Amino acid sequence: MTDSQTELLDAATVEAFRRDGAVALRGVFGPEWVAALRDGVARNMAEPGPYAKGYTPEGKPGGFFGDYCNWRRIPEYEDFLKNSPAPELAAELMGSRTVVLFHEHVLVKEPATEERTPWHHDLPYYCVEGRQTVSLWVPLDPVPRATCVEFVAGSHDWGRRFMPTKFKGQAYDRADPDLEPLPDIDAKRDDYRILGWDLEPGDAVAFSFLTVHGAPGNLQSGSRRRAFAARYCGDDVTFARRQGEVSPPFPEVTLAHGDPLRGEDFPVVRG
Repeated sequence: MTDSQTELLDAATVEAFRRDGAVALRGVFGPEWVAALRDGVARNMAEPGPYAKGYTPEGKPGGFFGDYCNWRRIPEYEDFLKNSPAPELAAELMGSRTVVLFHEHVLVKEPATEERTPWHHDLPYYCVEGRQTVSLWVPLDPVPRATCVEFVAGSHDWGRRFMPTKFKGQAYDRADPDLEPLPDIDAKRDDYRILGWDLEPGDAVAFSFLTVHGAPGNLQSGSRRRAFAARYCGDDVTFARRQGEVSPPFPEVTLAHGDPLRGEDFPVVRG
């Protein structure tokens, strides 16, 4: 339980998040927050940050844009991450008194984009350890089930860690002995309970950093698929020094392995 005065989520939604590792949240962000994030994404795409990527090869249709760690230079992002309902939602889902901003991630798939987001889970990419984690994947356009990010229910509790793979397909340079290849989810989809939803602006999907997920291209919707992901950590999360590259890299952070996640890059936004 959190110490919030007014809970935003019912007990069934919180239980679904903790059981399945992912849950849809309906109508949790008002139109003013959606409009602000759309403005922020437009600014972000016009002025990409140092980590921006284009994942669509030259000559291919559509376009897949990604960028992260821009909240300190894009005021719409900072306002949302600190002052929207997002921190309180994160606290309730994680069962955490404190909420620390880890980073934000923007993913835009234009109509006709073929490139999918490969199956993966996030924690092995990251410089953090802990169970109290949540990403809020906020659609800024209507998202039909056919183009929605998908989640393998219960995978956050498998007790396994999978090798990170770059969205263009190369494996990360990592030597962690506990990392293993990810199972071929698509080859055996019937073996898993795979979650996905029809979503509208104002909705969000909450998922754990350990939940296996991926997303198709944007071949069927006929419209853009802009998504803003807000990533938060709770009381038990600490900084982790990995063996090899991490994403995001946070090159200026000087925290030691096991330190509490705090500092200019990781502000406390609740608690």
